[in-house]
Amino acid sequence: MSPASAPLLDVAALHALIDEIGQQDRPLVLLDVRWALDGSKGEHDHLAGHLPGAVYVDLGTELAAPARPEAGRHPLPDPADFAATLRRLGVTEGSRIVAYDDTDGGPAARLVWMLRALGHEASVLSGGLHAWNGPLESGPVTPEPGDVPVRDWPADRIASADEVAELAASEEAVVIDARAPERYRGEVEPIDPRAGHVPGAVNLPYAGNLDPERRFLPPEELRERFEAAGVTADGEAVVYCGSGVTATHDLLALEAAGFPRVRLFPGSWSQWSADPERPVAVGPNPNP
Repeated sequence: MSPASAPLLDVAALHALIDEIGQQDRPLVLLDVRWALDGSKGEHDHLAGHLPGAVYVDLGTELAAPARPEAGRHPLPDPADFAATLRRLGVTEGSRIVAYDDTDGGPAARLVWMLRALGHEASVLSGGLHAWNGPLESGPVTPEPGDVPVRDWPADRIASADEVAELAASEEAVVIDARAPERYRGEVEPIDPRAGHVPGAVNLPYAGNLDPERRFLPPEELRERFEAAGVTADGEAVVYCGSGVTATHDLLALEAAGFPRVRLFPGSWSQWSADPERPVAVGPNPNP
């Protein structure tokens, strides 16, 4: 996989991409996905300072449909709604897209996974805003509208709750819980109806994909991490988190490490735990 098409991009590769695309008739779309569940991060941060030309996208309203128990806290948006968002952001069929945030890459990963699932060439800026070593701009950015068509979410990139239950029970795939260990073990649950995890799931917190500078680990180190949890080159992995956001962090790390057969459980724990018929497991990771 070339750096230009990889799901993760470091700042040196971004500078090279800016120079390369500047010599071509091809748009580079930079997207600012700063967001926090408590509202402490958002468009106000973008207006104060952002990568030159970057357009703001709101995760809560544009990268998710309204919450509902049967679909979770951040369901994937309706395909027509997401296409309208991409057109507002200036995305065209030939766009090269790089997204960033200023935390751990989780919000940006959500957008990049959605884009890649629909066939767009998109990457997360590893290290996010903190890794950027160029100038910043302030104020809003309004691009020329894009022209992307409506595309349905591909069935081979997502898994339903029933599929997750079947795969975890049959061991036909590695089901990965990307949440913090204490939530996986069922010791705390600050948001969702019940504490614990999907029976049979292994815990690989997404934060483990990062180095102390909040940059993604090299692909070979990511590969070792996932192999230790039982993921194989020809096997399948399905990832969930609390609501389908930070699970995409693990999904992009898996892809960067060379594991192509990966799927998202979009409803994640917020959907699973809201259904009283779904069993819940507690306790330590069986494959730490």
